[in-house]
Amino acid sequence: METLKPRKYINVYTEANPNPSSLKFVVNYMLTPEGASYDFPDLQTAQQSPLAINLFETFDSIERVFVMNNFITITKKEGFAWEDIARDIKLHIQNYLEQEKPIFSKELLQNDSHLTISENDSETVKKIKSVLEEYIRPAVESDGGAINFHSFDENSGKVMVTLQGSCSGCPSSTITLKAGIENLLKRMIPEVKEVVAEGI
Repeated sequence: METLKPRKYINVYTEANPNPSSLKFVVNYMLTPEGASYDFPDLQTAQQSPLAINLFETFDSIERVFVMNNFITITKKEGFAWEDIARDIKLHIQNYLEQEKPIFSKELLQNDSHLTISENDSETVKKIKSVLEEYIRPAVESDGGAINFHSFDENSGKVMVTLQGSCSGCPSSTITLKAGIENLLKRMIPEVKEVVAEGI
């Protein structure tokens, strides 16, 4: 007689963050490769994540899905209250993961890139990526988001970054960007004159 495979034990708990429209759903194991992040602003962009597709199609209240490390950050649409929807979303995520359904397609995982330093990067870009990785990324992650290097203009000294997850659309993101991230980069890397973000 065939023995039934025991269901994987999944523990999911929620954590608030500075963005009132977002909530972190933290899981007791890693969902992504170390340091990788996947942001799905809508159903159309989620085609390589069966988990994100499932969440968008199950809940009308979900506006954005972001997955990184051991957490999923859900951004809700206006007009919905977390006290009405958080428990159902949490139980749904727990049930989905317990069934060991796929989170991402293999193609998405193979094409991943984040703050990796490349041989083609200039010395300044290498420094910028190092500071973002060591000093800024951990703080942004703890708030349910991610920051990624986009580009650096050597002439103007402008750094372009992308903000994902709870940082996208967060009312305090602009303050964090200017008062925190920009000041730190300017202090540690004199070539940096300004930091601008996509996703705010």
